[in-house]
Amino acid sequence: QVQLVESGGGLVQPGGSLRLSCAGSGIQFSLDPMGWYRQAPGKQRELVATITSGGSTKYADSVKGRSTISRDNAKNTVYLSIDGLKPGDTAVYYCYAKAVFGGADYWGQGTQVTVSS
Repeated sequence: QVQLVESGGGLVQPGGSLRLSCAGSGIQFSLDPMGWYRQAPGKQRELVATITSGGSTKYADSVKGRSTISRDNAKNTVYLSIDGLKPGDTAVYYCYAKAVFGGADYWGQGTQVTVSS
């Protein structure tokens, strides 16, 4: 059974930084792409960033220039760093991965990020 487990969320002051990690387990096939989405209260889930196994990245305009996504293919792990955090970054952040074979989508349980003084 495939599981994606996030870590690294919490309370951060405005202007601060965070690094989220997502580790996949029970995986017998390649995951491509992997990435992060977020959902703020009362809003739809939105893409934050994705990365392919080859290292191609895509970022939402809201985080472009102040975030970095990376992955360790051998460990099925994806990371997200965001600098210059704003209250508008407050959301539950979800790890995402798509199976290369079959195309199934997998989601983590989510980790809360709160940006507040």
